[in-house]
Amino acid sequence: MAMKISNADRARILVHALPYIQKYTGKVVVVKYGGNAMIDEKLKNSVMRDIILLSLIGVKVVLVHGGGPEITDMLAKIGKATQFVDGLRVTDKETVEVAQMVLSGKINKSLVNLIQNMGGRAIGLSGVDGHMIEAATKDERLGYVGKITGVNVQPIHDVIEKGYIPVVSTIGCDNEGNIYNINADTAAAKIAGELHAEALISMTDICGILRDKDDPATLIPWITVEEAPELIKEGIISGGMIPKVECCVNAIKWGVNRVFIIDGRVSHSILIEMLTNEGIGTCFLRAEDKETE
Repeated sequence: MAMKISNADRARILVHALPYIQKYTGKVVVVKYGGNAMIDEKLKNSVMRDIILLSLIGVKVVLVHGGGPEITDMLAKIGKATQFVDGLRVTDKETVEVAQMVLSGKINKSLVNLIQNMGGRAIGLSGVDGHMIEAATKDERLGYVGKITGVNVQPIHDVIEKGYIPVVSTIGCDNEGNIYNINADTAAAKIAGELHAEALISMTDICGILRDKDDPATLIPWITVEEAPELIKEGIISGGMIPKVECCVNAIKWGVNRVFIIDGRVSHSILIEMLTNEGIGTCFLRAEDKETE
């Protein structure tokens, strides 16, 4: 049963959100969209509503997405087996064409459509548009898996300036016309750095960094760039979270003010993180900024 909220309560909620709205209004916030929030329709709708609301209060939201599971599904449909080397997908010419089709076609356009159907204004871009993401081969064994060699954020600025939400798929290119599949966490961190974003929000399927991975009560709310390597050394950050955390730290080094890892499985997690004082996940920031919190 839906909870009834009085008009007075609604007004109080908005007043409490005001300082946070003022902090972010006119600033760039990059949302790296992935995990369960990308698959579950209810969560997907919640994320898009959050993004539209932020856009309406003057936040310059940039949505960056990947789509690994959908690429795997499409490859299975066409009968192409997926090979992995050290946990990374081997991407031959045919696979990268499928990746481009799924990311820049199916996923990108369906997100743009969803935002627009909810009353927002969005334009889809891929890393190929305006040579936004320039790439080269990351590892010969992986084929067309790209490492980023340059980022041109002018197309994103142009789209924001016209009042649209840019929705960016993480496909890169080089000067020879080759297409590369790019890791979405890395691409979001690089783009956010180039945009000097106020915040990068990385949506995951965990509630943040936990001291004890089995106890949500041990959530670490703040981690400085200097503390992160220690937590990796101690094994508190381990496995697949290591590259994600390294992207968060790099984003700060590249010029982002703060980076949040939040639980995309929680409805409206973006708004909870940005517009309340408790937040919901783990925030990465510079040591000097932590002292002022």
